Amino acid sequence: MSKPIVAIVGRPNVGKSTLFNQIGKKRVSIVDDMPGVTRDRIYLDAEWLNHHFTMVDTGGIELDESDHILRSMRDQAQIAIEEADVILFLVDGRAGLTTADEEIAKMLRKAHKPVILGVNKVDSPQRQMDIYEFYQLGLGDPIPLSASNAMNLGDLLDAIVAAFPEHAEEDKEEDEIAIAVIGRPNVGKSSLVNKLLGEERVIVSNVAGTTRDAIDTHFVADGQKYLLIDTAGMRRRAKIDAPVERYSVMRSLRAIDRADVVLMLIDASEGITEQDKKIAGYAHESGKGTVIVVNKWDIFPDKDDKSTLRFTDDLREQLGFLQYAPVLYTSALTGQRVTRVTELVKYVAEQQSMRIKTSVLNELIRDAMSVNPPPMHRGRQLKLYFMTQADVHPPKFIIFVNDPELMHFSYLRFIENRLREQFGFEGTPLKLIVRARKEEEDY
Repeated sequence: MSKPIVAIVGRPNVGKSTLFNQIGKKRVSIVDDMPGVTRDRIYLDAEWLNHHFTMVDTGGIELDESDHILRSMRDQAQIAIEEADVILFLVDGRAGLTTADEEIAKMLRKAHKPVILGVNKVDSPQRQMDIYEFYQLGLGDPIPLSASNAMNLGDLLDAIVAAFPEHAEEDKEEDEIAIAVIGRPNVGKSSLVNKLLGEERVIVSNVAGTTRDAIDTHFVADGQKYLLIDTAGMRRRAKIDAPVERYSVMRSLRAIDRADVVLMLIDASEGITEQDKKIAGYAHESGKGTVIVVNKWDIFPDKDDKSTLRFTDDLREQLGFLQYAPVLYTSALTGQRVTRVTELVKYVAEQQSMRIKTSVLNELIRDAMSVNPPPMHRGRQLKLYFMTQADVHPPKFIIFVNDPELMHFSYLRFIENRLREQFGFEGTPLKLIVRARKEEEDY
């Protein structure tokens, strides 16, 4: 099920990024914070009162610096209108109501979407009066808050989750593998999708998906059913004078949520961008299987017998957190290796579903400790008692120890590497959770 998307919009310097970071740090439990994932986030996967959602800082989406500042604000608001489920409109209580605020509010009133109005920098009782002029925006009751001091964040989050829509049931069969094709515009997503469907020939149906303006395609390849989720840049509802990439972020996040396996498309001639890293990081943190597809390999300049090795090494360096993802070199234009895409997707989906017996895992733990004894900290030795698998999609393992504080991340990475060496788990992230032995009853 796709998580609701909350977009923070507002003019510059009203505290959007401060609020974004404060919510993640103070009041919301982050779903995952794996080492090696880019920290320059434009999204925050979060939970409040058992409601899971994704918050997007529109200020983190790069805008053309030559654009006029008011034009940039309109563009950011339009992004939210296009893709968000709930819009958090942040204004500055100290500066008061501005013409720019009124311009954004005018657009948001036409959006027919829930809008939460937050008045930031109201950090004392004396400033409570600052909120009343914002009633003129016609967006309901303003919520006073102070992002820097974490004041009233609970009230703000209560209002946000209360506005979440009721999502329809996904139109996905039980034995179907859902695929999301992601990547920046013009890397060949549409061409790859068309070639996949043209090659396989067995299209079951084209039906409207739960993603706004997306068309989900059901097809069969070698007896396996697939659901292909249409993603960013393939269809645009409105003509807006801004690069498609500005809209691709939220559509990609939504598509990743609904997918089992993600195809991360990269243009062979251009390599990977920071925006790609952020979106790929979201797929990793969400526990999705990933296949890196290097497209347009047919026009890669000066190829030799070592080109793929060099390119793969560069990918591994740029996407350090996706070391486990297989890499496929394709040409959607000529069809080169396109038939291997579904083979790899099916393989990765199987890897995600793999279950390992506890007895086998404990043997692995014993062997790992004999090769590399657990570390000591302040005179105390880490003791590993046993490990068990708690879940699949992605595989989740719980390691019971004498004191979780003694587990260094490098030793946890060592255990993950041993798991991959022995069992594969290619294409899927692994979740390793460390618990004190006394917590065994919870599992």
